[in-house]
Amino acid sequence: MGLQAPRGTRDILPAERVYWQYLETTARQILDRAAYHEICTPIFEYTPLFERGIGEATDIVSKEMYTFNDRAQRSLTLRPEGTAGVVRAYIEHGLHSQGGVQRLWYLGPMFRYERPQAGRYRQFHQLGVEVLGSADPRADAEVIAVALDILQALGLKELTLMLNSVGDREDRSAYRQALLDYLTPYKADLDPDSQERLDRNPLRILDSKDPRTQAIVKEAPRLLDYLSPRSRNHFEQVQSLLQDLGINYQIHPALVRGLDYYTHTAFEFQDLSLGNEGTVCGGGRYDHLVEELGGPATPAIGWAMGLERLILLLRERPLPPRTAPYLYMVTRGEAAERQGLILAQQLRHQGYTVEVDLSGSAFGKQVKRADRVGATVCLVIGESEATDHTVQVKWLTSGEQVLVSQRELLSENWRSRFFASA
Repeated sequence: MGLQAPRGTRDILPAERVYWQYLETTARQILDRAAYHEICTPIFEYTPLFERGIGEATDIVSKEMYTFNDRAQRSLTLRPEGTAGVVRAYIEHGLHSQGGVQRLWYLGPMFRYERPQAGRYRQFHQLGVEVLGSADPRADAEVIAVALDILQALGLKELTLMLNSVGDREDRSAYRQALLDYLTPYKADLDPDSQERLDRNPLRILDSKDPRTQAIVKEAPRLLDYLSPRSRNHFEQVQSLLQDLGINYQIHPALVRGLDYYTHTAFEFQDLSLGNEGTVCGGGRYDHLVEELGGPATPAIGWAMGLERLILLLRERPLPPRTAPYLYMVTRGEAAERQGLILAQQLRHQGYTVEVDLSGSAFGKQVKRADRVGATVCLVIGESEATDHTVQVKWLTSGEQVLVSQRELLSENWRSRFFASA
């Protein structure tokens, strides 16, 4: 068998990559308008960052991390999520000393050893935001609103916002004991994963997809009933702000997310068209993580979107039409080929997209390829055009064709004609 991509990874070929580019461009425009600034962190970090940040009792740390020793026998881990690395950078570079609120966003590959399935891979990509330095409920509402703006701009229409509060550490400690008291008599009836979680991370049992476990959990105590007055007030303010913004939501008492660092607000956006695997964005508040990793006490909130699932949805929808003209250079003969290359480069410098056919095929085959790749205009230079330094301009949609000098083609009055045909 020949070489192939490792299981759980995939190649993103050019025909699909256009959807990724559209997604990234759309997100970047919205994040720029909301005054978020891009940050890039390494794809591997020292392992203790994730053990301390995510929590050793989580499935991510205990089962899913790609961890290895380097030549100096230091334990490194490919990042399984983005928040811990951003917080590490926030502390290491003293971003907190700049004062105010840091609005950051990132995009890149993450790595988890999971069972591959549609829209879920062992190397996957996330777009995420982190707002550090504000405990204000408006920060919660803002990050949710920004996520919704991105998802709606991408054309997702069957969105549901699931909202919950996981309280603070004291709230969860009291609730954890109540949940243990309720679930322990049912231990033998829980699915194997939930039995394992019962002692080390019982809140994760609330997220179980096993039907029998779900039926047991349905009657379990609710975390919302164990919130302190302070936690309840924060949650009520978040809901009120979402109502002010016209953002609909559903309270989901079993929503706890999979990471130990969450506090107070937890949320997910789900797209009903994806069925049971419909979560396209998830996040929440993590007011103690910066301090736990060695920084000053810093409230924070963020979210992450799985890009592979979004791409599944995008590929079912037509992309917006190309906004810039796509010119295709067709040439035959040595002189024509040289002039075509020079003219193409000059047009690129003017901002056009120009593809030069390098096949040396007959004119007819080159023009067919121009149509196949979605070009709007063919620029044709043959032997006679090369002699006269002219070019045939052919619009592929209408069939209109005119002969113009190469010098004239580079003049300003041709811009409106090209853009009108885009």
